[in-house]
Parts: sequence; structure tokens; C-alpha cells
Amino acid sequence: MSATTLSPRAARKARRLGADYIPPSPYTLKNALTKGDVWTKLSILVFGLGNIMRKQIVKGLLLFAGEVLFILFMIFSGAYNLSMLPSLGDREQVQVKDADGFLHFEAGDNSVVLLLYGVATIAICLVFVAWWVMSIRSAYKAQCEAKTEGHASTLVDDLKALLNQRASATLMFLPILGILTFTVLPLIFMISMAFTNYDHNHLVLFDWDGFAAFKEVFFNSSSTVNGKLFLSVLSWTLVWAFFATFLNFFFGLFLAMILNRRTTRGKNVWRAIFSMSIAVPQFVSLLVMSQMLQPDGAINRLLKNWGLIETSLPFLTDATWARVTVIIVNLWVGIPYTIMQVTGILQNIPVDLYEAARIDGANWWQTFTKITMPYIFFVLTPYLITTFTGNVNNFNVIFLLTKGDPTPTDASAGKTDLLITWLYKLTVDKNDYNLGAVIGILTFIVLAIVSLITYRSSGSYKNEEGFR
Repeated sequence: MSATTLSPRAARKARRLGADYIPPSPYTLKNALTKGDVWTKLSILVFGLGNIMRKQIVKGLLLFAGEVLFILFMIFSGAYNLSMLPSLGDREQVQVKDADGFLHFEAGDNSVVLLLYGVATIAICLVFVAWWVMSIRSAYKAQCEAKTEGHASTLVDDLKALLNQRASATLMFLPILGILTFTVLPLIFMISMAFTNYDHNHLVLFDWDGFAAFKEVFFNSSSTVNGKLFLSVLSWTLVWAFFATFLNFFFGLFLAMILNRRTTRGKNVWRAIFSMSIAVPQFVSLLVMSQMLQPDGAINRLLKNWGLIETSLPFLTDATWARVTVIIVNLWVGIPYTIMQVTGILQNIPVDLYEAARIDGANWWQTFTKITMPYIFFVLTPYLITTFTGNVNNFNVIFLLTKGDPTPTDASAGKTDLLITWLYKLTVDKNDYNLGAVIGILTFIVLAIVSLITYRSSGSYKNEEGFR
């Protein structure tokens, strides 16, 4: 099969997609290793050699420089980082006496640093493998171009290709690099902690401990972190996220539709008021509300002065009251955002849909259920999924209002704690980083399952081309 011949699978895909199908590149690693000439195969060992031999000097030198930098890194640091990863260090800090008789401390190993450097070194090795593949494919591409066109593409040609044919890859490079660096690597580092005994008893030196932290969470009933408590916090987290998302959405939708009516007066004034509520920093609003809802806060004092109550209402001290309170306060915080989102969508629904519905004799409820709501859900499904995910991880509202309280005696999580606030307490307050990592992994799994199932079932995913 020639380099440009499609495989049977690719041919079937081409027939199915027609003109929209983009055939795979023939410059694959497999083709390079099996069909490459001597210079292409020597590029396996000396990066960029095949490019240099075909007068792609700058590209070849860049590929070779990447290889040299990796080798130097492994010699001076990388090899040591990988060698220390299995043990995570064993040298403790010791006190020694110098030649003058003075005592001083000699630093030992720090397992956190060794784990971090080890994970980073593995990531750099993976990048090097990708660099190696790119070097071989680039040499093979230069070989094919020299054979078919008489010369390999110049540096100017490659730069033009990055801005034209490969513009999508160029524009996506920095975002993907940022995700890998600031999301994926910290996530891998956090997952690694879950398999160690990094807790309040092992803050400097710790070891790999397998699934011991998972067993403690799920099977150790005497621990402050156990399966029953996890299920309790998880169920409240999902209940909170559901109400915090959909109550905000439907109340915000209701108010947005009222403001969008032709008969509503002072639309700009009302929208400005809601916009100003967004402009106030959320943490300031939540701290003020927390003080006002205390047993001796402003709300209870006013109710007592008016003779409506004799004893303070337990807004934040009773479990049920506290859960209802945080949901209501979150409505006040979140509804203005929904109003702004939905207002823009309502003003962009095609007018001819409503005119056709009126001609067909549809009433307001039929128009709402058959046109308005389907259109809004089609547009806002990704937003709702994102909002639900954000509410599962809504640290601000819970922590600034209740700090997770009320908390039962000898429990590590309070009645209003979400998984994210519980994770914070386990790590920052109790220094049980391995248990916090387990909770983080479980939170990620729950969110990934819910988000993927919901999104793949939505019209936004199934019909990306337009609203039907």
C-alpha cells in the first residue's frame, strides 16, 4: 500500500463522510520506520539528522537541541528524580557538629518534593517521546517531499502551513499546553498522594502505601473518615448541586421572561439592578449574610424586636435549617447570572417561530413548552452542566456561610460540608493529604460520569448544526 492509499477502515469512513472527510497523514511513525531511508532511520538516534541532510537546517537543529537538552536534564537531575521516586526518600533531618564545635541541622529528604519532581520528570520523559516521534515523522516527510517535489519544504513554507493548513493546531497549542501543565500534572500529583501515607503523622517523610487510604475511607468504620460519612457528604453534595443549579435556572428564567415582556416597564432599570448585584464581590455578600444570620445577628434581632419570635431561629446552627439557608442564599447570589444569560437567548429566538405558532393557534403554554424551553435547553445545556459541576465544587458559599457546620462530635465533616470543603478540612486543617486525595479522586469520578452522560444525551451534543 502506498503512502497515500487509504486503509479499508479509512476508506469506509471517507465514503460515509464524503467531502467533509480529511484523510489521515501518510507521514506516520509506522511508515517512517518501515519505508524510511538511512537518514530517516538514523534520525531515531540523532534527532533532526534527516532534516539537516535535506537542507532543513533550522528545523533539524531545533530537533537536535531538544534531544541534547533532555539528555543534559536526565544527567544532572532527571535520573536522580526517577531513582528517588520508588522510595520517596529515607534520610531524616539530623543535627551535626561542624569543625568549630557549633551544632547545626543538616536537611534530610522531603517526600513531597521528591514526589513532585518525580511526576514532573515522568511528564518530561513523555514529552521527549513525543519529540522523538515528531523528529522521525519530520525526517520521513522531508524524504517524501524531496522524492516527489525535488526538495523538502523550507522554513518559510512550514511557517505558512502553521498559519494556514495547520492553523487549528497552532491556535490550540497554548490552551492544550496550559491544560496539561496546570490541570493534568497537578491532578496526577494529587492522585499519586492517594497511594501514600502522607498524613499528619508523616508530613516530611512518607512512603507508598498502596490502597490503604481507600480502605480507610470505605471500610474503616472507626475512622473519622469512613464510607458512611462519605456517602452522607456525597448525597448532600448532589442534592445541593441539583437545587443550586435548577432553582437558580428556573427562577432566573421566570424573571428574565417577565423582563422580556413588552408590557414590562423600566426594563433597563431592573436589569441594571441585577447587574449591580453581580458587581458586588461574592465573598463580601456571603460574609455579611453569615453575620446577619447568626443567633444574635441582625435578622434574629429584628424578628425579636417585632415580636415575631421569642428565641433565635437556628439559621446556621441546625442541620436542616442550615441546608435550606445556604440554598436560599445561593438563589440570591446566583439568579442575577441566570437572568443575564437567559435574557440574551430570549432576545435571539427567531421571531418567525412565534409567528408560526400564533397562526397555528398555539396558546402561551404551548409556545413556551414547544419553542422557548427547547431552544433555551438546546443552547444552555453545556452551561447547566458547567454550573452543576461548579456547584458541586462551590467552596465559597458553603465555607463563607457555615464553614460546613453544624459538625457532630468526632466527625471530620459537618452537615453542610460538600466534598470540596471536606477535602479542604482534611488537608489544610487536619493535614491528612492522602485521605484528601482519595476524596478528590472520588469527586472527579462522580463529576466526570454525571457530566459525560448528561452532555452526550443532550441535543447540544447530538445536533451541533442547529436547533430543531
